[in-house]
Amino acid sequence: MCCEAVGQRSRRWIEGTHVSTRRLGARVETKWSRARAYRPLSPRLFGDSCPVDALSSFLTPERLPYEEAIQQNFSPAQVGDSFGPTWWTCWFRVELTIPEAWVGQEVHLRWESDGEGLVWRDGEPVQGLTKEGEKTSYVLNERLGEGDPRSLTLYVEVACSGLLGAGKGSMIAAPDPEKMFQVSRAELAVFHQDVHKLLVVLELLLGMAKGLGEDNQRSFQALYTANQMVNVCDPAQPKTFSVAQALACQFFGQHGGESQHTLHAMGHCHIDTAWLWPFEETVRKCARSWVTAVQLMERNPEFIFVCSQAQQLLWVKSHYPGLYTRLQEFACCGQFVPVGGTWVEMDGNLPSGEAMVRQFLQGQNFFLQEFGKMCSEFWLPDTFGYSAQLPQIMLGCGIGRFLTQKLSWNLVNSFPHHTFFWEGLDGSRVLTHFPPGNSYGMQGSVEEVLKTVTNNRDKGRTNHSAFLFGFGDGGGGPTQTMLDRLKRLGNTDGLPRVQLSSPGRLFSALESTSGQLCTWVGELFLELHNGTYTSQAQIKKGNRECERILHDVELLSSLALARSAQFLYPAAQLQCLWRLLLLNQFHDVVPGSCIQLVAEDAMCHYKDIRSHGNKLLSTAAAALCAGEPGPEGLLVVNTLPWKRTEVLALPKPGGAHSLALVTVPSMGFAPAPAPTSLQPLVPQQPVFVVQEVSPGGFRWGGDVVAAPPQRGSEPAGLQQVGRRGCGLLEAPAGSVSRPPPTKPDGSVTLDNGIIRVRLDPTGRLSSLVLVASGREAIAEGAVGNQFVLFDDVPLYWDAWDVMDYHLETRRPVLGQVRTLAVGTEGGLRGSAWFLLQLSPNSRLSQEVVLDVGCPYVRFHTEVAGGQGSGYLPWMRLVGMGPAPGLSLSLPSPHPLPCPQVHWHEAHKFLKVEFPARVQSPQATYEIQFGHLQRPTHYNTSWDWARFEVWTHRWMDLSEHGFGLALLNDCKYGASVHGNVLSLSLLRAPKAPDAFADMGRHEFTYALMPHKAAWERIPHFLPCAPLRPASPGSFQDAGVIRAAYTLNFPLLALPAPGPAPAAAWSAFSLSTPAVVLETVKQAEAPAESRTLLLRLYEAYGSHVDCWLHTSLLVQEAVLCDFLERRDPAGQLPLSDASLKLTFSPFQVRSLLLVLQTPSD
Repeated sequence: MCCEAVGQRSRRWIEGTHVSTRRLGARVETKWSRARAYRPLSPRLFGDSCPVDALSSFLTPERLPYEEAIQQNFSPAQVGDSFGPTWWTCWFRVELTIPEAWVGQEVHLRWESDGEGLVWRDGEPVQGLTKEGEKTSYVLNERLGEGDPRSLTLYVEVACSGLLGAGKGSMIAAPDPEKMFQVSRAELAVFHQDVHKLLVVLELLLGMAKGLGEDNQRSFQALYTANQMVNVCDPAQPKTFSVAQALACQFFGQHGGESQHTLHAMGHCHIDTAWLWPFEETVRKCARSWVTAVQLMERNPEFIFVCSQAQQLLWVKSHYPGLYTRLQEFACCGQFVPVGGTWVEMDGNLPSGEAMVRQFLQGQNFFLQEFGKMCSEFWLPDTFGYSAQLPQIMLGCGIGRFLTQKLSWNLVNSFPHHTFFWEGLDGSRVLTHFPPGNSYGMQGSVEEVLKTVTNNRDKGRTNHSAFLFGFGDGGGGPTQTMLDRLKRLGNTDGLPRVQLSSPGRLFSALESTSGQLCTWVGELFLELHNGTYTSQAQIKKGNRECERILHDVELLSSLALARSAQFLYPAAQLQCLWRLLLLNQFHDVVPGSCIQLVAEDAMCHYKDIRSHGNKLLSTAAAALCAGEPGPEGLLVVNTLPWKRTEVLALPKPGGAHSLALVTVPSMGFAPAPAPTSLQPLVPQQPVFVVQEVSPGGFRWGGDVVAAPPQRGSEPAGLQQVGRRGCGLLEAPAGSVSRPPPTKPDGSVTLDNGIIRVRLDPTGRLSSLVLVASGREAIAEGAVGNQFVLFDDVPLYWDAWDVMDYHLETRRPVLGQVRTLAVGTEGGLRGSAWFLLQLSPNSRLSQEVVLDVGCPYVRFHTEVAGGQGSGYLPWMRLVGMGPAPGLSLSLPSPHPLPCPQVHWHEAHKFLKVEFPARVQSPQATYEIQFGHLQRPTHYNTSWDWARFEVWTHRWMDLSEHGFGLALLNDCKYGASVHGNVLSLSLLRAPKAPDAFADMGRHEFTYALMPHKAAWERIPHFLPCAPLRPASPGSFQDAGVIRAAYTLNFPLLALPAPGPAPAAAWSAFSLSTPAVVLETVKQAEAPAESRTLLLRLYEAYGSHVDCWLHTSLLVQEAVLCDFLERRDPAGQLPLSDASLKLTFSPFQVRSLLLVLQTPSD
């Protein structure tokens, strides 16, 4: 039939017109509507129908188990009834009878609702139903038989939320708490499989005609085939369908050549463990999605479904044991493939290095135990950047393959590869693949298939790509229609070859042709979602704090295990606490891109970790003190691997506290000093605090004097400046430096002989001097500790993004003069505090603290009162001020407030800035198990895209011979542009949590100038002598150790009985370049008296390190991060010491088998 003379029936089929060759160009530019193109055929997808016999419902605010729900009182219901509100659940009882006339036909229950549903049959979940996920029917019978039951009772559990939550007005808006839902269809119907197949092939043909373009011969062939099918097929005559189908088979039977690119199609269902819905709803999302995948695996033996996140599998095992058993069965036959190897798909930036290892340790052990093997691919498709230490961590956990796609979201630069080797900070390399279709939720369309090939940036280097199909984020997963499309496309001329495949086959194919692949070195930085480094500050504070608590619990419990044969290591309790922390490190929780319900759940998880962790600390402390002859008192514990001398607040009778200078050995403990004991004199300068309160007048030691103090003129009581070791120490008169005169404006100077800090009358840092050299750290004409506010209005992703244009709205916050007051007046500690009105709605108070012997000044905004501090109930003393709920017995001219921030803003961004007298083209930032450099300029688009970056405990800006480091205890967002170090403090996004970050906040940051190694200051960090320093090196100056010290304060634990009378150390290291990060019991039950130690090289150097221990060790052997012994890893013990060799930023793990102590 001539293409210019299209028949009337054909015109009805394809939008009322036929397509001529002359009009193909216009047609391919038109977005064809499937609904209109197949208008005569689509309504025939379902044939005869009938209503269900009876529909009744039960509404509940709880997520009840099936057995409990069906016992409730159900009331009559009908289609169109409303139910809700958001987050409630409506259970429907569906009673139905299948007509006898439908024998031999496929029968479906058609169900449409704006809430996600789960069909239960005979007590088991059988099908997920979600309108948004194109799952609106449940197959009752693929072919109704004579003996099949006609009457059935089903239950449909409908969540009052959609596939992507219940945002009010937009997807990411805060949930609408009053939203109501309804069922719009509930009926039985006959499904016509032949119509479905015709619709699939017509859609694919038209997709090829459009996608291949008017210059492609195959495009014309596809269009003409579709035209012929329309001509021969009469929608009213089903017998004509086979003729049309034969034409399609003839077309798709024409195969491509051997050189065609191969797509490895894998069923996939990305389920955010929490995001726009709470954790509890995710449990049901997993059931709805995976039971649907089970149905597809049963009907399609070639279909392979991949699934990550051990936590979600454990939820299904606990709540849906029947479904879980089916998943294990399909895993055995290779259709259900666990991937990823981690507990959850965690954030790739913010978790500590040890937490990342634990993600794999918990995940891989779970997969091995439940599915018989570990994962060989790391699967992290949707996180907000990837640490440069991930390759080393992956390889240490038995994984050398990595799949993600998130860098396709880059806002500025397109990443140059899709398949490449990724080289990490230590030189480890893993094979990495980004699906070129830039999605983990494909649907099998021709457009997506062609896009995958076109986008591929490694054409010629490799000929294989991943194609992940299935609805994702909120679950849903693949559909039968997606599978039918992909199976039909299999090997079609004009298109890439499509295989239903697995991750193993994909990566094996990539490895076979990897010789020409490029290598990317360093972090995979996502040029988007920079706001997630700062959003939900309380979650980030809880994350850092709980990482610290679990570190301390594991160490003390390990020491107790080594010293006591009776002590039982709390392995099960620690596993539960770690899994809670790892759950919160999911990539929409710790980044803060979640709804309020999720944030509240996360804070409850942190509360549980604190509470149970504190109890475990107390138990371990009691075991360490058992059988000791000393007097009752406090046990001061150092959980870091170097000797420390620090100021600590110790309790006195009556509830007061006094400051003491305490020395505690490396990873060990010491008794707290007695209140009246004395120590010999040491060359330690006390802290001096001077404030000029009037022209010619200075506040000094609580008195107003006419001139700044001279040598030997300390006020009464200042010569006795503190305690050290087991008693008080005295400073010799005339042995200390004095702060110079200040201007008569109320400014305050703090001086400890190492650094001199000058605060202007509003609390800004006008000067920071290294006393020994006289070097000024603050840029000339500038001030530090300058709070700045920015307008923070992203284009769309509110909690996720901070856009570069926010920098154009910088507004310094100006304080009021004479609000600065002296806090602690000197001796062991000096401080000053001030109030600052950030805006009409927000205010801040801050205490600036300088301790004796300390090389950094702290800006303390942590609440000194108990509310919200979250520290140990028996007092975790941070060496920064009064313990929670307690006050110092020190005189002060002003009442000392609780430093804090009250934040009530909308779309504002608060930062603090420190302009440095330093010039360098790059700054250094701490990451997991190391550090890296990023540019301080915007030379290129790659540089400019890093206007806001992430760091962990410190960042540093150094030139040769001098530098300035900015430390923090719970912040992650940062930047260094030019010479200005900026720490991001608080944001105020309104979606998806309308109340994110509102309220009270507490945090501490610190500033540390550095010039030379710390041999010159013998009482700060007095570990084994440091190696000769290169002038100004932040490594040798102790920046890394200082940041650890800020984040891991000494613990003062009350001894339940006599405390040890002498100091004791478990471990020490011969070099400060190596950090002993973790001490814990080994995981294997057979290794109950074996400790796992994890160390890393922190400087970026090749180094030999001796590990010294006082424990009774019978064997030492190297192992991987999963604690599997290295057959060649035996380490000889020499005088209770082990020699380890490190390359830059290398992480090493070893097992120490302990001898049984004789209690």
